Amino acid sequence: MPENRFPCGLNSPAGRELVSIETNRILDSCRDRDCFENVRVLLTDFGYEILEHTSSVRVRYSELVSANICVDSVRFNHGFYSVNIKFFVKLCFEACVGGHAQEFDGVAVLEKSVVLFGGDSQISTFRSNPNASCNYCAEPSPCACTKNNPVAVVDVVEPIILGVRVLEKRSECCGCCCCACDVPQSVSSCVNGVLNDGGEDGKYLAVSIGLFSVVRIVRAGQYLVSATEYSVPDKECVSPTNDDPCGIFCSMPFPTAEFSPEGKPGHTAPINGKGCNC
Repeated sequence: MPENRFPCGLNSPAGRELVSIETNRILDSCRDRDCFENVRVLLTDFGYEILEHTSSVRVRYSELVSANICVDSVRFNHGFYSVNIKFFVKLCFEACVGGHAQEFDGVAVLEKSVVLFGGDSQISTFRSNPNASCNYCAEPSPCACTKNNPVAVVDVVEPIILGVRVLEKRSECCGCCCCACDVPQSVSSCVNGVLNDGGEDGKYLAVSIGLFSVVRIVRAGQYLVSATEYSVPDKECVSPTNDDPCGIFCSMPFPTAEFSPEGKPGHTAPINGKGCNC
């Protein structure tokens, strides 16, 4: 068996060597800013009851709790894939009812689609089971083979609430027309109560949400990279001590940036259009 398993002519720098690794390669990616206007919010019975007695509602906070991503090949466009994303946003509302503040939860469903290049591969991948005994005549595992299909990865910042409205008719809402039964159990369990679609003649709550996202398609592959020998870190691990809590507090740096309105240390607001260096 030859000692050099890599192609000829690949010279590595001194102290480095060419190694073969298996990892995911980013084939295509895009960034986007989406404005979802007047998206209907699914509420509980308690939420719909509050809407019938108030028209003043605000959003206390929002949280992106889950997402469903599907990757489908685009017909007649070889190597391209449609990435269909469904975001589930939990919202906490506050309404004024009879001079008192009432809080209730809801879920908004946002949908978007992008088309990215994901390449093509016709191979099947088989992997050994490290936990199974080495038996050549053993029955093969039904999950041993996988197709080398691309995978979509989505990075999203927390949603930005642009507005909230109380609507009289369901037809005034737009965006995703999902029903409460379409919300996964993992999402509905985050809400205080049981989500439902509400009545046909009752009021509805709609929100406008801004979302920044980055979508990319990755595919597994084997690549040659230049690597150095593994090095031991110079930094030693330090265990925290609880013997002197005041000493630990005094060793912490003062959070100057937290006291700056602009979030920048040393920044001062301009006075009459001129900076102040006081």
